[in-house]
Amino acid sequence: MLNDNEEQARTQQAHTTSWKIEWKLLEFMERLLKKLDQQIDRRLVMTFVRLSMALLLHRHRNEGGWLSKLGSYLVPENAEAGKKRIQKLLYSQKWDSHLLEEHLWQVGEERVAAGERAGETVLAIWDESVIEKSESLQLEGLGPVRSSKAARLKRIKPGYFNPPGGRPVFVPGFHWLQVLVCGLKGAVVPAHTRLWTSRGERASTRREEEWQVLQQVADRFGARVIHIFDRGFAGTPWLTHLFVNAVRFVIRWPHTYRLITEQGVEKKAWEIARGKRSWEQRLIWDARRQCHRKIGLLAFPVFDPVYQEPLWLVISRQGPSKKPWYLLTSELADTPDRAFRIILMYARRWQIEMSLRFEKSELGFESLRAFSWEVRQRLLLILTLVHAFLLQFLAPACKALRDFLLNVWCHRNGERSRLVQAPLYRLRFALAFLWLRFPPPLLARLN
Repeated sequence: MLNDNEEQARTQQAHTTSWKIEWKLLEFMERLLKKLDQQIDRRLVMTFVRLSMALLLHRHRNEGGWLSKLGSYLVPENAEAGKKRIQKLLYSQKWDSHLLEEHLWQVGEERVAAGERAGETVLAIWDESVIEKSESLQLEGLGPVRSSKAARLKRIKPGYFNPPGGRPVFVPGFHWLQVLVCGLKGAVVPAHTRLWTSRGERASTRREEEWQVLQQVADRFGARVIHIFDRGFAGTPWLTHLFVNAVRFVIRWPHTYRLITEQGVEKKAWEIARGKRSWEQRLIWDARRQCHRKIGLLAFPVFDPVYQEPLWLVISRQGPSKKPWYLLTSELADTPDRAFRIILMYARRWQIEMSLRFEKSELGFESLRAFSWEVRQRLLLILTLVHAFLLQFLAPACKALRDFLLNVWCHRNGERSRLVQAPLYRLRFALAFLWLRFPPPLLARLN
């Protein structure tokens, strides 16, 4: 049992930490808030801050983006009044979502600059997903998207029978593209997020959207970053865009796609490596399965079949039970160390998979309820800003604050919970619990 002095000291520490985190949030959004203050009423700027705090507090996958639920945090005794405040902010014609996009780009540029100062390799990781709205029909910009939920339900389960088959299931929804900036270790930073659709007035195509984002990334970051792509980007059209923008890249190449060998013979990727012994074997950390795996590595100089650009094909052999990685890169890979570095770069791509999962499951990206395209885009970007703010807690400079939140406000005895390297789910739970128990000034002020 704690005596009165110890209880008072703990309460004071909780108050101080609560205020400190609020100040950290304001500092993170300082430039954005100043620009908003020049365009909209100051009361709406305060609503923007409180909405961001409400999104941190409201942890519900299916209702995380409901304005009626978020409004209850702004005005607890009258949720409808809080909802109207949020609507005035989101439907205001005096600002648009490009302001939020620009702030995210600046956050990404700061991460690139910090990586350069530290002498580390900076990566720009790309991936795509979809936001499924399977029960909706009238939302602006809805288009057909391939349902990953339906694909999971159609998988064969041991001990069960008659699994549904057939072609992929498509449902109403939106396409989603994201770019993360990170190093070979440490926390990631979301630099860009955008929605697009294939129907209606805003109809676009996948390559058009990717081409626009690639131009923006190339203009802002240049050759300071190495772009990491999955197999969905592979092919001559995307390689053409990469060559035009003169960016550095690592892309996972399908094993049946063709390349030209050093001898001038066009072969499939798997045929180039057929019968060749690995240079050596090394251990690599598998972030997905949380274990070390032994891989064999080798590399070959190759050329693009259309433009004859010199490239390197790096092969990571995962073992007899797993398919190897074929990584096509513009980086030099003539030694085992350089080839292994390419493999480590691509292994970091798992970070964006975890990011997308966190945004869908924890931040409730698919729960957003807004008929207007622009309002939905604003809500999505505000949620992305909240995610970027949470990721700051994983930096080494925040270790003391992170440990206090996890040990006091989200204590767990399980070994996995104590040793996990990126406890974003627990961090958000701890922060929400702390702010509900000891609300900071802006959250406690109800006017």
